[in-house]
Amino acid sequence: MEFPNTGDFLAGRLRDKLGHDDLEYIESLVVERREAETGQVLLSRGAIADTSTILISGYMFRTIESGNQRFIVGLHVPGDFVDLHGFALKRLDHNVVAAGPVVYGVAPHEQLREALEERPRVARALWFATLLDAAIHRKWIQMLEQLDAPRRIAHIYCELHRRFELIGQANARSLRTPFTQIDLADMCGVSAIHANRAVGKLRELGLGEIRRGDLYTSDWDALRKYAQFEPDYLYGDGPLRFDQDWL
Repeated sequence: MEFPNTGDFLAGRLRDKLGHDDLEYIESLVVERREAETGQVLLSRGAIADTSTILISGYMFRTIESGNQRFIVGLHVPGDFVDLHGFALKRLDHNVVAAGPVVYGVAPHEQLREALEERPRVARALWFATLLDAAIHRKWIQMLEQLDAPRRIAHIYCELHRRFELIGQANARSLRTPFTQIDLADMCGVSAIHANRAVGKLRELGLGEIRRGDLYTSDWDALRKYAQFEPDYLYGDGPLRFDQDWL
């Protein structure tokens, strides 16, 4: 693979609008590859951030702890710059956690600063990535307000499937994840018992079966319809697709 650390960055979105020299420059931002195990905290709330993380394989969570309760407020897949906003904020209001075994790249903020000052097309791509994160957050807020628990879980899996489609890693009949039922509960703002019932509801409706975090379905279209999933906010296709000259 020509870009082993950043080959999935903005794939299916703006990547094809970047020149080869831009892609080489983005690859050069990653100075080290690291691995982490399930539950490992890569950046703690309030800690000083002097690097940002791009996910190469696996899943990562953003989490907020309140008392004894955990809230999963963000979910990342390969190609995502997980904490790029830490470049500007320096301290995050949440934790960055490995959702399962992960491989990730480390980009020092000093090099990101040089990119912003010297490479306007790269800077625009990095900015787009942070705005995309914000769009996903807004959709999650709407999802939690509007949908019941079975539809929330279905929506999360539909979103993930689409995000993997954009980077060319989707499976037609399944989606593999390391998620536990507690993880699903913490994503959806419900109890583990409620999440278990929601998973059972999807199975009863014949829309899909979730086993040890992996979703198996023979009809993604039916699952998307049930979840009221519209992928426009992911900026991969549809009326929000960024297909004009962007510089």
